[in-house]
Amino acid sequence: MEYNAWLKQSTKDFEVAKKNYLNKDYYVVAFFCQQAVEKALKALSIKKNKTILKIHDLVKLAREVQASLEIIEKCSKITPVYFEVRYPESDELPADKVNKREADELLLLSEEVIQWVKKNI
Repeated sequence: MEYNAWLKQSTKDFEVAKKNYLNKDYYVVAFFCQQAVEKALKALSIKKNKTILKIHDLVKLAREVQASLEIIEKCSKITPVYFEVRYPESDELPADKVNKREADELLLLSEEVIQWVKKNI
């Protein structure tokens, strides 16, 4: 498995998140932030452990790569959005679940986790 491909896709996903922020598609920002962090953590797992967990839980992935408590805490704030923005619940659309402030926080948290991964790869 090639960790570099996972890291490159993580970067692309984060770019998509930032572009959608400019379009005010904040739920897309949330989804791609989670995806970018997931792929970055999986890249580090491939590099360190020669394997990846086929899960979407960023906290478990962060623990798998021996991330600090600070990084794990950031992951715990990002993970829930993956599930929230995928499917409608009752009358609530995923597109209505994330506001600008939340998107701002997700971009910041995600960038911090991705930068940590890059320093540790």
